[in-house]
Amino acid sequence: QVQLVESGGGLVQAGGSLRLSCAASGRTISTYAMGWFRQGRGKEREFVGAISRSGGSTDYKDSVKGRFTISRDNAKNTIYLQMNSLKPEDTAVYYCAARNTLRSSYYTERSDYNHWGQGTQVTVSS
Repeated sequence: QVQLVESGGGLVQAGGSLRLSCAASGRTISTYAMGWFRQGRGKEREFVGAISRSGGSTDYKDSVKGRFTISRDNAKNTIYLQMNSLKPEDTAVYYCAARNTLRSSYYTERSDYNHWGQGTQVTVSS
């Protein structure tokens, strides 16, 4: 069983940047497709970005395309979410998720994932 721990959240002004990290333990993430989701106050948890096992394929929520970049370092058992040009509407708790798979694809639905971290708060002030 893989355990996930997010870090890197915080308070930032609009237009600023943050890099979130998700450190995995218990299993190597090289056999896991990974994703980032977020949940704003009073909102449903939503897809942000996803990356395939090798890192060769990625996908993003439309509103973050061009601003957010997901990446992974399988040797460090860690994935990242670089967030630039942050907006107040990006404020949310950000969650890392993992899905063990033999496929080379990424996954964009909450139900696709069976391992989740505890989340890290990102607050963007206007």
